[in-house]
Amino acid sequence: MPAPLEVPAARRIFGLETEFGLHLDAPGARTVTPEEVAGHLFHSVVRWGRSSNVFLTNASRLYIDVGAHPEYATAECDTLTDLIASDKAGERIVQALVPEGESRLAEAGVAGEIHLYKNTTDSAGNSYGCHENYLVRRRADFRAFASALLPYLVTRQIVTGAGTITRTPEGAHYSFSPRADHMWEGLSSATTRSRPMINTRDEPHANAELYRRMHVIVGDSTMAEPTTLLKVGATDLMLRLMEAHVRLPDLTLANEMQAIRTVAHDLSGTATVELADGRHVTAVDIQSAYLEVVRSHVGGIIEPTAEVESILDLWERGIRAVAEDASHLVDTELDWAIKRRLISRYQERLGCSLGDPRLARLELAFHDVSPERGLYHRLVGQGLIATVVDDAAIESARTVAPQTTRARLRGAFVEAASTSGQDYTVDWVHLKLTGASRTVLLKDPFRHVDERVDALIESLQTRPQGA
Repeated sequence: MPAPLEVPAARRIFGLETEFGLHLDAPGARTVTPEEVAGHLFHSVVRWGRSSNVFLTNASRLYIDVGAHPEYATAECDTLTDLIASDKAGERIVQALVPEGESRLAEAGVAGEIHLYKNTTDSAGNSYGCHENYLVRRRADFRAFASALLPYLVTRQIVTGAGTITRTPEGAHYSFSPRADHMWEGLSSATTRSRPMINTRDEPHANAELYRRMHVIVGDSTMAEPTTLLKVGATDLMLRLMEAHVRLPDLTLANEMQAIRTVAHDLSGTATVELADGRHVTAVDIQSAYLEVVRSHVGGIIEPTAEVESILDLWERGIRAVAEDASHLVDTELDWAIKRRLISRYQERLGCSLGDPRLARLELAFHDVSPERGLYHRLVGQGLIATVVDDAAIESARTVAPQTTRARLRGAFVEAASTSGQDYTVDWVHLKLTGASRTVLLKDPFRHVDERVDALIESLQTRPQGA
């Protein structure tokens, strides 16, 4: 058994899970169930992977989730740039399934277009999750540790929210986050009967004696890469302080569910939420307090890097954009501001109300992951949305796993086994060739070299195909 690697304090494993909205546009066609559409969409996946739940050569997981929609979970990443590249690669991977899916539907007598949306809600009121995963050290007070993050998560939507047109009987208004109205608890181990901000199910996908997974499910699915950088990067900085036992400002909320809805629907940033100690503060106040304490530890607990400074700069400008009603400060970087600018310009051009169905279609088009149909890609091409990683990195991440984590081992094994035609089983922790007596257990997500995996891959060259 190889000796465990020493893990630097600032190193962390990140992951993103994205549920994609699935829609078939087939006017006049017979009724087609979501299950049928998903089945045609994943036909090629099942053909080579013999399942609709597979791990890819880039070490990510692709599958049909409950509700018959695609879900993509990035491989383990220990840098934010790897995470963003893997996340964006996922959009391309699911979109690449569309042409064959449409062709198979046409053969079944249904001519139409399949659309995949990286958004958080649809017109039927369904919510699609974007889950963030942060590996943290195991601790006896995990619930208290996670609870301390809730005021930050409730209010970070003013900078990292996807933005949305909210329609009510009283009319339509613009909100920071479509996900906020679908949250029902602060902490819970459940995912279906209740939707918590942090899921506390103890499933670390790593050595359970050492690690827990901070599974955050309150965030929006977002398109702009700088938004992902801020969403995950600022949360990581908060966790670094908490793990170092830094005393955070006491901003415990009196009612988290009421607060998250109040914040979501207050674009002015002036509405207050009540704290447990009776004070009333704004989301801007809370985010500013957290930003200040994080900044105060740069050069100490937090190593000063160009990436850290870019996160803090965007965090500060995002807060100012709300406090000063100056969304132009971030309207090429943060989703809520990008969409607000886009919707406002079209609303002015059309001379319509915010509740106009044409604006709803525009908003949906922004989240279409198709390079041809999606509005996001057009805006990037026009230089109206900033990026963090280049196209070559995203394209590489479609097939190549991150090279500095356990993902490298899984990706190499999947590629070798698939190429050799051998049957195998794989999950986040296990690698096994069908028929082999030994399973390789990878409990250290930071380890990217392992002689046991090398031997397993080497054995593929000596096994008869299909054995």
